[in-house]
Amino acid sequence: MDKVWALQATIFAADEPCDELRLAQVLEVPLEEIEGLIAELQGRLEGSALQLVRLAGGYHLATRPQYAQYVQRLREPEPEKLSPQAMEVLAIVAYRQPITRPEIDDIRGVNSSGAVNSLLAKGLMTISGRRNAPGRPFLFSTTPHFLSVFGLNELDELPRLSEPDANMLEQLAARVSEAQAERAAEDHEQEPADEPDQDADQETPITGEGTEPEEQ
Repeated sequence: MDKVWALQATIFAADEPCDELRLAQVLEVPLEEIEGLIAELQGRLEGSALQLVRLAGGYHLATRPQYAQYVQRLREPEPEKLSPQAMEVLAIVAYRQPITRPEIDDIRGVNSSGAVNSLLAKGLMTISGRRNAPGRPFLFSTTPHFLSVFGLNELDELPRLSEPDANMLEQLAARVSEAQAERAAEDHEQEPADEPDQDADQETPITGEGTEPEEQ
């Protein structure tokens, strides 16, 4: 059996990017052989509409950008856009994770429960533990799906902030908004923009009285 084509079939059928260890287990080859098989597959795909890309710590087959418009015509409905509130929360979590919802609320100055719940439902965030503090609030972190959506292999590839302690919220929201806009422009060229999803409840300002612990 041609292990290179077996590698392609495995990556194609996977629900999420496969790392080298998983590929070696499935193909039943030594781990050190995977790098060579990947390089050969990349060579065979040259000139085709598909490319092998590394995302979220693993490998994934993707359409080359020049063919994205045809794929887009096939895909219905289009992916939901994130609301400004959700973008702010996602940016804060991406750079400050793990972080609790009260800490997110303190940064934003409003209750973020609606945006947090929406991002959890979309698989962009996950509950990664609890803070050892009164009320044992949940800790939130980003997911491998977040990396895939924004074209990142690991969190270290997030754009660096010029002044992390100055205007942090504005910088974070702008950085993540830029990333989503660039990705949307590549994948959905000439397509009309969708309305943002209604993923946040009516947000209420946080008073100086402190924040309540997370609901258990």
